[in-house]
Amino acid sequence: MAKVKSKWVCQNCGYETASYLGKCPDCGRFSTFVEEIIQEKSEVKSKNSSMNIGSTETFSYTKINEVKVDTSIRITSGMEEFDRVLGGGFVEGSLCLLAGDPGIGKSTLILQTAKNIASQNKKILYICAEESTSQVKLRAERLNANSENIYVTQQNCLEEIIKQIENLKPEFLVVDSIQSVFSAQILSSTGSVSQIRECTNILMRIAKQFNVTTVIIGHVTKEGNIAGPKVLEHMVDCVLNFEGEKYKTTRILRGIKNRFGAVSEVGVFNMEDIGLVEIKNPSELFLSDRENLTTSGSTVIATLEGTRCLLLEVQALTGSTPYPNPRRVARGIEYDRLLQILAVLEKRVGLNLSKSDVYINVIGGIDIVEPAADLGVALAVLTSARDTVINKDTVCLGEIGLNGEIRSVDNLEARLKEAYKLGFIRAVVPKINNKTIKERILKIGIQIFEVSKISDAIKIAILN
Repeated sequence: MAKVKSKWVCQNCGYETASYLGKCPDCGRFSTFVEEIIQEKSEVKSKNSSMNIGSTETFSYTKINEVKVDTSIRITSGMEEFDRVLGGGFVEGSLCLLAGDPGIGKSTLILQTAKNIASQNKKILYICAEESTSQVKLRAERLNANSENIYVTQQNCLEEIIKQIENLKPEFLVVDSIQSVFSAQILSSTGSVSQIRECTNILMRIAKQFNVTTVIIGHVTKEGNIAGPKVLEHMVDCVLNFEGEKYKTTRILRGIKNRFGAVSEVGVFNMEDIGLVEIKNPSELFLSDRENLTTSGSTVIATLEGTRCLLLEVQALTGSTPYPNPRRVARGIEYDRLLQILAVLEKRVGLNLSKSDVYINVIGGIDIVEPAADLGVALAVLTSARDTVINKDTVCLGEIGLNGEIRSVDNLEARLKEAYKLGFIRAVVPKINNKTIKERILKIGIQIFEVSKISDAIKIAILN
């Protein structure tokens, strides 16, 4: 009897080693190694399907300048917010990964999308790897997603899924979820790195070779990362993250990777009894409580998410603490960015916060990564500490340097147009050096206050 060979694989990043390790040398996680059986190549070869996936028996080459591109290769999801994140809709033959927390609404979103695509007379196969077909039926009735073009099957085995794809020949495929699918040719347990990697690889080949638009739903870990090997995100064409706070109905669909469109695009939805409802103007939603802007520690900023401009409220709260080490809490902005802003306020403005707790919160659950929010955060902290207010019709934009200077931001014109559309009449912005841009901005109708230092911004923005 031949000796069984095995390897140890990190379930977080896919790092392989010959023996067990307590800490993964690649990702630094502890107790993530699981033993998996090594199979011979002859054992791995699948003989269960006539689709001949990945066959290389014939070769075909085409000069790139002779390749014909079909301009109508996108399939609309039927929802403008979803199409915005995708870059105009699903690309035929693409493989998309949709991830999110449990219960956030991933299956609801994709079932509503399936209903809309089915109305375009396209055949859809919905693989229920976690739920029963009756459970999906109940959700479909609630969402009014019953359609003769939607086919459901309860199946976990990849080889059986391939047979059903071959028999039905769908144009749109949904796998819910990839962590529950297994291949009989791999001896490791369902949900392991090897299983997820191999199953995704085969689904990717099916999507490309047979032009089947495929969406796979993925789980996330408690840290918020997509479960499975990191290579999973590299294999697919599009990675979407469905986000939302537990006790709120607002849901945000964020594009993390997109080979066919802009990244960092966001779509905003509201979870209701009838399913997910699109929010066409998210800025208006996030600023629905404009009366709160008359209190101290509140400012409005204009941030870019992909090509979309969003107006968000930044709130700050400062208070004395009896403890030697005051707390610094940042929700919605980077923690290190907050520390840098506080250091500039202390050094360049003279605001002493060494004995005060500082809390920052961005309303709406949006995470801001661009530095254009620096000025808004700084003014929010300052007004909270001094118990003053900023004019509620003022929007603040600008990156703060270590010397206290206010640096320029990109797409200033688009940000100000969005602010003016929502009723803001004043804007504190960095000094505009480009005369052409300045002329276009002045035509918007919003009053512009140009500043070059944070001290100048404080004098203009804060009401005495």
